[in-house]
Amino acid sequence: MNTPPSICPRLIKACAAVLQAGPSVLRTPAMKADADAILFSAKSFAAAMLAYYISLRIGLPKPFWAIVTVYIVSQTSAGASLSRGVYRFAGTLIGAMATVAIIPNFVNDPILCSIILAGWIGLCLFFSLLDRTPRAYAFVLSGYTASLIGFPSVLDPGAVFDTASLRVQEICIGILCAALIHRYILPKPMTGQFTGKLSATLRDARRLAGDALAGTPEENRQDRYQLSLDLLTLQGLATHLPYDPAAVTPRRRTLQLIHDRLARLLPLTAVIEDRVHCLGIGDGDDDLTALVGDVRAWSAATDTDDGKTAARLMGRARSLQTQRGADATAPDGAVGANLAGHLAEMIGLLHDCDRLGQSLSTRWRSRQAAPLHGPKRASGYVYHRDPWMAARAALGSIVAILGGCAFWIGSAWPEGGTAVSILGVCCTLFGNFDAPVPFVVKYIIGSIYGVLISLVYSFAILPQVTSFPVLVAVLAPAFLFAGSLQARLPTTFMAMGITLTIPILSGLGTAYAGDFAAALNTVIALFAAIGFGAVSMSLFQTVPADVSINRLLRLSRRDVGRRALGGAPNEAHWASLMIDRTALLLPRLRASGKAPADILDDTLRHLRIGHAAGQLRKTVPQTKGEAGAALGALLSAIAACFRARRPTMPADLVGLDQRIEAVMAMMGGGADKNRSRTLDLLIDLRFALGSGGRAKQGASGS
Repeated sequence: MNTPPSICPRLIKACAAVLQAGPSVLRTPAMKADADAILFSAKSFAAAMLAYYISLRIGLPKPFWAIVTVYIVSQTSAGASLSRGVYRFAGTLIGAMATVAIIPNFVNDPILCSIILAGWIGLCLFFSLLDRTPRAYAFVLSGYTASLIGFPSVLDPGAVFDTASLRVQEICIGILCAALIHRYILPKPMTGQFTGKLSATLRDARRLAGDALAGTPEENRQDRYQLSLDLLTLQGLATHLPYDPAAVTPRRRTLQLIHDRLARLLPLTAVIEDRVHCLGIGDGDDDLTALVGDVRAWSAATDTDDGKTAARLMGRARSLQTQRGADATAPDGAVGANLAGHLAEMIGLLHDCDRLGQSLSTRWRSRQAAPLHGPKRASGYVYHRDPWMAARAALGSIVAILGGCAFWIGSAWPEGGTAVSILGVCCTLFGNFDAPVPFVVKYIIGSIYGVLISLVYSFAILPQVTSFPVLVAVLAPAFLFAGSLQARLPTTFMAMGITLTIPILSGLGTAYAGDFAAALNTVIALFAAIGFGAVSMSLFQTVPADVSINRLLRLSRRDVGRRALGGAPNEAHWASLMIDRTALLLPRLRASGKAPADILDDTLRHLRIGHAAGQLRKTVPQTKGEAGAALGALLSAIAACFRARRPTMPADLVGLDQRIEAVMAMMGGGADKNRSRTLDLLIDLRFALGSGGRAKQGASGS
């Protein structure tokens, strides 16, 4: 058939357009995510088949555990896969040892044996919830390894050592294969992902500082909350860096120094923003307004600063701080001096972040740390840990497992051991969520797909397979599909339901042994356990979002009171702890449907009050006479106010503000060498309490 001449040029142009647009289409985030998911799935499947082959060759009786292990430990980056494998090995080994110690000694008393096994699983969950780092995975594995080995072994306690030994071998093979494949076959280093995220966070920090100087509170509010989440994300990524295959990984101390400066910068921008609004910066043409404008221009600059501009701006800020602080008759003297001092601090923090960020790619070493403007001592990220909430979740899992054991013992169900072992896995695997049921539902959906696929494989496809290459070929479609789902966060738990069900239910052992009755019993046990787990977790392990929010706020208020009494950790530790709590509040506020602005503003206010109160407590011994006594009484009043169970009322704030004003008046006429520092902290405290306008008037009168 002849093509009309008019169509040919249009066809050629269309083809050229498609070819020209091809590279840009492939570079879109969606296409890149798909490509990464496909690559991850292919590597995971290759590792699983390698582990399965090795397990078959050395004669392990249940080689499907090696396949399951590969999919459990595999992560999208090489470093995370290796670290997860290390934690899984440690957890599996400890869990197996605990099972060997428990089962033979207590198997003759089923009730006591159930209590001890459930108690061990709950204890492991408790420590995993307290740890809150990727290392917590080792505790999770210690718990559910005991569940997987222990409960089914009750019927044959004499073989528990052999079972535990074989399980450790199978899991080690899976870990080794996953680590090798993800490390050496087209590895995806974690270091590149981390440095990219860090660079974006440092740029956001500069923008946050510029917005504070410009006086844009709504934009700043969102940026501050996002910065708290970014710091939590960076900490999670940094945990895997020691396991990363990159030639050079960032030094731990450098990362801690960067974190400490970003953690201090977050509340400092709110401090500066308050002063800018109070003084009406931007409406005049004085030295302070000019300094604010120059600092804002410097923070917005994208070129690399050699340090001279930052040093010059810091010198101007310190000079202006001294001038304003010495002129007590100036209408805004003390507050202006306070702002100038905070500007100098912010310039130093931003400059330190730039230098430390550059050091990650230039092999910068500690001998060059002296020019840093901030503290040389590194504190690093501090996690919020709540033993009471961890104990609540652990107790809920113990109650659920004991309930399953009671039904098993009372009914003498032959598959009861399998069901309770799956129940223990669910309680530990999903126990770190406030509301685990939605994730369990996703796992159930995946398990349904896994069961259907497994039945097709078991009784229609696998009986026809006669060689290992053919087996690999027939397994590939299901596992490649499930692996691509596992690489995407929204479908990770559904993928786990598929990848954990197919190897076990299909009976991928040393030889084909299809048994429909046994498979049906296992399916019933699986869904009975998961269903009972969902019900029990909704009753005993679910924490309403409002309860979590209120507890975090109550603990923050309590710690403000402790800092006012001098019993809390240092400033860097305090700032990092409160930022972690802010990061924990954000997802819970979204789940509760509440407007996050007011609650998160309260958290930031608690951070600022605690920072000022803790530093003021250190100045009390150096403040002599009546002013020292009044300052101590003020801090005691703050402690009483914030440690009370009821929220702080406006009348409380007015009373505290009056006390602060009285102390500032006493300090104003004295010649104490710490007078300027104490006045600065008192101004910080007044602004943090929300009485910044009065602080301006009181400071000018002092």
